Amino acid sequence: TDRKKLHTAPVGQVFRLRPFHVLVATGGGYAGYRKYEDYKLEQLEKRGIEVPVKLASEWEVALYKSVPTRLLSRAWGRLNQVELPTWLRKPVYSLYIWTFGVNMKEAAVEDLHHYRNLSEFFRRKLKPQARPVCCVCSVISPSDGKILNFGQVKNCEVEQVKGVTYSLESFLGPRISTEELHFSQAPPGNSFQQQLVTKEGNELYHCVIYLAPGDYHCFHSPTDWTVSHRRHFPGSLMSVNPGVARWIKELFCHNERVVLTGDWKHGFFSLTAVGATNVGSIRIYFDQDLHTNSPSYSKGSYNDFSFISNNNKEGIPMRKGEHLGEFNLGSTIVLIFEAPKDFKFNLKAGQKIRFGEALGSL
Repeated sequence: TDRKKLHTAPVGQVFRLRPFHVLVATGGGYAGYRKYEDYKLEQLEKRGIEVPVKLASEWEVALYKSVPTRLLSRAWGRLNQVELPTWLRKPVYSLYIWTFGVNMKEAAVEDLHHYRNLSEFFRRKLKPQARPVCCVCSVISPSDGKILNFGQVKNCEVEQVKGVTYSLESFLGPRISTEELHFSQAPPGNSFQQQLVTKEGNELYHCVIYLAPGDYHCFHSPTDWTVSHRRHFPGSLMSVNPGVARWIKELFCHNERVVLTGDWKHGFFSLTAVGATNVGSIRIYFDQDLHTNSPSYSKGSYNDFSFISNNNKEGIPMRKGEHLGEFNLGSTIVLIFEAPKDFKFNLKAGQKIRFGEALGSL
């Protein structure tokens, strides 16, 4: 009589498929298929075979978006915070090092037992001499990574990879007030691109750097500049690896991102940290009010924050090479800035680059 009753559900109820489960299974399966396609494209590129651009249709983008990447990224973030037993740390981190080709000889702490959880390992610091900062060039790479694209911005469109573009205005959002950025008022009727160029004879340039999971995950100031404004766009957290960037037009406009804008000696300057799957956490060291990948957000919304106040009328000064922020796994940095027409990039599309190396100079 003291035994507890076990209540079982009918077999039909146990195996009843619900719309959410179908959506997750279908979207997840399709995401896996895309990963396989990306792998095949990478193999063709390594053999020097040019791959034609094939953009995703609207229904394919919608299907990919149906995967709950924001929820999965938050779950991944919590998993990363779980402290690993000392005996398990070396096997787990060694597997990650082998899979993604991590160079632990550059790490400030090489002992794998030092890192209590995956999050600490992802955000490991480097030895001071591991990344010398180029003193000659005007703009350095803010992070380790792979150069996806670079060059002049044309017709208010920016290339995320060769042949695939996105709207400059959609990416940065409406222009920030000239009072905040200390810029002169642009003539009415000018295009969004022309409004960002503040000095006669200057052009607008861009550079896209993809951080792979094995790369150093912190990013730094690419030049001497002053950060005046932060704009945070909540959004999707789709993968931003080169294969997906080649497949989804305006991928960076779909994803969550943090846009830092300000000015340098040649005018407008911006650095944007773009989130991706499992990279819901974007941290800016001097911005304690920034919280990314929150559970609820309004699609298409953004929030602004000004670093100019009554007590600080200049903004946040950043020196070239200074620590700026970090990702929790790896993602993309997009630089959009104004410079004279004789500015030259010292890059090749697809090349690997490390923080501190030259991007370009006058």
